[in-house]
Amino acid sequence: MTGTETETGTPSVGDEVMEGKTRAVVTDVRGGVVWLRLPHGGTGTEWPAEDPKRLTVRRTRDEMIRAGDL
Repeated sequence: MTGTETETGTPSVGDEVMEGKTRAVVTDVRGGVVWLRLPHGGTGTEWPAEDPKRLTVRRTRDEMIRAGDL
C-alpha cells in the first residue's frame, strides 16, 4: 500500500481503489454509481461498488501514469 491512500466521496475514473480487501480500478461513474473491475483484467467483469464512500484510493490515475504503470 502507498502513502497516498485516502477515503473519498467519489474516486475518479482510472483510480486504483480498495473495496474491502479487493483491489480494483474505477471504470465509470454512472448516475452516482461507481463501477469497478479487477486491475489487469482488461475487459473483465465490472460490478457496482457496494458503498462508494468507503472506497479507499490507493493510487490515482495520474500517479499510475507518472510511475509508468499505464
